[in-house]
Amino acid sequence: MKVIYNRIPKPLWLFFSYMLFQLTILGLGNRAGEGYLSTVHREKVYFMIQLFVIGGYISFFVAESFFKRSPVRSMLQKLIAVFLLIGSVVMPLANKGSAFYLIVTFVSCFGLGCLGGAVQQRMSQGGTAGEPLALSMGGGMAAAILLQYLFGIWRGESRALIVMLPAALLLTLYMLRILKLPDTQPGQAVNRTATKSVVFVCLIAASLLLLASFYNLYIHHLQIKSGYTDYNVYSWPRLIMIPCYILFAYIGDKRNGKLVPLTALCIALAGMLNCVLIGSSGTYWLNMCLFYFSLAAAVSYYYITFWRIAPGTKFPSLWAAMGRIMDSVMVLVSAGIKLSSFSAPMVLGLNLGGLVLTIVLLAVSGGFDLSADSKADAAPAALSADAALERLREQYALTSRETQVFYELVTTEDKQAVISERLSITVKGLQKYVTSLYRKTDTSTRSGLTDLFHKTMTGK
Repeated sequence: MKVIYNRIPKPLWLFFSYMLFQLTILGLGNRAGEGYLSTVHREKVYFMIQLFVIGGYISFFVAESFFKRSPVRSMLQKLIAVFLLIGSVVMPLANKGSAFYLIVTFVSCFGLGCLGGAVQQRMSQGGTAGEPLALSMGGGMAAAILLQYLFGIWRGESRALIVMLPAALLLTLYMLRILKLPDTQPGQAVNRTATKSVVFVCLIAASLLLLASFYNLYIHHLQIKSGYTDYNVYSWPRLIMIPCYILFAYIGDKRNGKLVPLTALCIALAGMLNCVLIGSSGTYWLNMCLFYFSLAAAVSYYYITFWRIAPGTKFPSLWAAMGRIMDSVMVLVSAGIKLSSFSAPMVLGLNLGGLVLTIVLLAVSGGFDLSADSKADAAPAALSADAALERLREQYALTSRETQVFYELVTTEDKQAVISERLSITVKGLQKYVTSLYRKTDTSTRSGLTDLFHKTMTGK
């Protein structure tokens, strides 16, 4: 089990645990007021949830920008973690048809946004250190959806969630702790190109999300009306998202993400069909598949793209999370214009307009240029010894002393007696650290550690 843990990139573990927690909390929250509120009011609860999530993200950005060194920030972080832990235990148990459940849902969704801000920031900053962003995003999302689906099929909303939810939260908090961010100030290295790009990315993400918004609201209305029996967003068509996320995990880190916009656009074309297929029960499941496939493409696009450009903007902690914020904003915008009540021809016309806008924006912003970074993709930039050592420390969760021992073993040919004297530890103590290094890195010799170090430096 430890070998598997060490082989999987740590950012993938982080994103997997957070998405498992987020998807489950939002799934439970969407059922708030069941048997307590009318259908109309329950749909309003769904929109309130989006507002609380947005508020959590904005609050994280404010705290990160103005209270970064303040003890108040640390206290608030611990308070939010406690609220989320309480919510993760209460929500699977409490009666959904009560005002208490509504309060717990709103507080948990606000905390979810705050935690999400920290996760998005860490993922974005990891990209500047050469971590595989798309692999972590796609792999984490696919694993989270599969596990959540399996729990839904085998256990439903059972007592098992009392264990799964806190475990996912604690793993997220643990990964955030060991995957520390570089000590940099927001906007320290502002890139004008990145700052200009965020405008295009926002518009393209909004257009892609618009293609899915109509069916998103339509399904949500049906599932509330049917009591989550005839219609359920967590049924088998949701698994269609998994191959889509795996596709983006494979292509997203190639050519510096150049393949992501065009791939998302192609998938969105298929998603447009859902607005003309609605009307009969026989096409419902096909609609669900199309919806989830296009939604996964839009989500992959905004995560990967915003994470890449955020470090070069003036407010990286805000822009790293902007994709997820826009997702909730588009739900609110679609509800405001009553998109789900539009006729199929009107929705098709709106989608065509969004598609044309997306194509124009991609053309203007270079989204169709697939060759610009081919050389960089073929030959990754070499890392310095210090940068390679830091990456290995994070990847294998090495302690500070293990990192020192690792450095001595791979950069010198000194015997253990000499190294132990230089590090002021006993030979027996040094051997314990060496054994721990072998176990964590899945190697068995000093030359194996050296090869691992040089591969990390060269990116091969």
